[in-house]
Amino acid sequence: MRAGILGVGHYLPEQIMTNHQFEEKLETSNDWIIARTGIRERRIASSDMDTSDLAANASLEALEQAGITAKDIDLILVATGTADYEGFPSVACLVQDKIKARHIPALDLSAACAGFIYAMVVAKQFIETGTYKNVLVIGAEKVSKKLDWTDRNTAILFGDGAGAVVMGPVSEDKGILSFDLGSDGSGAEQLYIRDHLKMNGREVYKFAVRQMPKSIQHVAEKAGLNLDEVDLFIPHQANSRIIEEAANKLGVTKEKFSITLDRYANTCAATIPLSIKEELRSGRLKSGDMVIMVGFGAGLTWGSIALVWGK
Repeated sequence: MRAGILGVGHYLPEQIMTNHQFEEKLETSNDWIIARTGIRERRIASSDMDTSDLAANASLEALEQAGITAKDIDLILVATGTADYEGFPSVACLVQDKIKARHIPALDLSAACAGFIYAMVVAKQFIETGTYKNVLVIGAEKVSKKLDWTDRNTAILFGDGAGAVVMGPVSEDKGILSFDLGSDGSGAEQLYIRDHLKMNGREVYKFAVRQMPKSIQHVAEKAGLNLDEVDLFIPHQANSRIIEEAANKLGVTKEKFSITLDRYANTCAATIPLSIKEELRSGRLKSGDMVIMVGFGAGLTWGSIALVWGK
């Protein structure tokens, strides 16, 4: 039995915040932000909407796409760093109630911007051992509530949103082929949230351009793949320069990399499922495609998955 993705959903807040709106408050400009990050705009959730609301909305679409109901879900996993409550209860428990699932196991995973990859790997184990059939995996963030809006180094980079997938058994020629996970806690102070999100941008950039290509190479080797066999790379959407540098190091054309950060900025654990949904809607991602997803973030953490798309 092999685990794969059965349905994909997303949710984005209606409010769009453009780079021009920062020009009124910070010493920056639209051109500077685009040149440094590739970001043009981002979505910001309203005060009456929290992370679990974003997650629940994305989940309902994923369930519909998978052709099942909330009652068919056996486990809920949420990757987030911006939970509704400080400490507990988990976003996953709130989602269980909001979507009216059974009284099933539900928990959050904390692996920052690599969290969605970690959650998919956890789901894979439960599915392939036959413990659970349908697992709801969500990446959801309301980063805006943790930003210092006077800090130019971080305020311009992030947005709010959620993506969700239903994972379950797929045919033997589809699904997850391999994964690669890792961490380096010595870099914990480079990116963290206490009252507000703080980041050493220079060090995080160096970590990302070093570790992202390595993880892609490792997961490809484990799957027995050459990189030229990969149809689409879906990376964490932190910065366009990181993605370009990784593509150059791998000798892969950057056109093979999904880019959504220009519209949604860095939504942390939600970037990868949001990108999956975008590529499906555009028709770029098709059944039988070889895909590598890769995330990296605070911890420091990283992770990647190689899979054949389809049921």
